[in-house]
Amino acid sequence: SNAISPRPRLVGGKRRFVIVASQFNAPYVQGLVDHASEELRALAPSCEIKLFQVPGAFEIPIIVREVAIRKNAAAILALGVIMKGATDHGEHLAQSVTNALQQIAVEHGVPVLNAVLSVNNELEARERCLENQMNRGTEAARAAVGIANVMLDMRDSTTSATVFTTRG
Repeated sequence: SNAISPRPRLVGGKRRFVIVASQFNAPYVQGLVDHASEELRALAPSCEIKLFQVPGAFEIPIIVREVAIRKNAAAILALGVIMKGATDHGEHLAQSVTNALQQIAVEHGVPVLNAVLSVNNELEARERCLENQMNRGTEAARAAVGIANVMLDMRDSTTSATVFTTRG
């Protein structure tokens, strides 16, 4: 998609967001980190942002798991760039990381935003990581704040869920 999701409502109070970022393909990943951090600060001005850098995308899930176990983050953003090459290695790596991140989120009940991008070439990486129009770091930050809001609402005992029923 060429569009970025709309901004969620602003967050009040102190929240902690953790970014786990790959050092591989550093200029592109740094673009994701910069855009995500900027958007988190815009949406949650009093938030704490903690950054952990790992060597490559394959190492992201182990640190995400360690953060999730501690349950002290409103959401975890996994940021990386995997460039497809002449072999299937990049596809296998992307699938492995995606599966691990989803499993961690479900097992530990902590939102994990997967912005470990699998791109075909440097043009795609530049468009998604360095430019503003469809920056996936910005998108991940918006999703992180949005899901953190939902999780807070669900865990708040004064908030009740809307119940929908269907007629059969």
